[in-house]
Amino acid sequence: MKQGLLIVVSGPSGTGKGTVCTELLNQTPDLAYSISATTRQPREGEVDGRNYYFLTKEKFESMIEAGGFLEYANVYGNYYGTPLKKIEERLAAGEDILLEIDTQGACNVMKKCPDGIFIFLLPPSLSELERRIRGRGTETEESLARRLGAARGEIQIGRQYRYVVVNDTVDAAVKRIQDILTAEHCRVDRNESLFEEIESK
Repeated sequence: MKQGLLIVVSGPSGTGKGTVCTELLNQTPDLAYSISATTRQPREGEVDGRNYYFLTKEKFESMIEAGGFLEYANVYGNYYGTPLKKIEERLAAGEDILLEIDTQGACNVMKKCPDGIFIFLLPPSLSELERRIRGRGTETEESLARRLGAARGEIQIGRQYRYVVVNDTVDAAVKRIQDILTAEHCRVDRNESLFEEIESK
């Protein structure tokens, strides 16, 4: 059975990662979403094993000690991470797995999974990014400036990724990512069994 693809999508806050990834999953039946683990409390309506794996801090830290995460981070006092065993099992079963994580997490995954498909999502421009963040109506001028400064730094890190996709429209961005996945599935080094099958006939 062919190994599945590990697809990592990152981009600055306000680029539309969540929207693009949700639509990508809706339009790509063979693509599965990686469920993260966290130590934060469930929010109303969230279900363990569907939205997140909700773990105690002690359980999470014991998994860290055992090397049980593909990547993890402590964000404002709560841990978030990608359970390694579940990813490995699903990839071995031939599933394509989508990870939507920040650049810090993605850089850690690059070290462990250099054959992953790393896609950096860019806004059409920084001014458009600012417009989108302002449109949320959740930011002060100070926090907006901080987010835009962080975005510039993340864009520099984006140069380390294998692919870049501009999110000018969600449908166009999704189509570009689907095209990347099709090309990756057609790589010769992923299809040795096809050559063997033809040669055996």
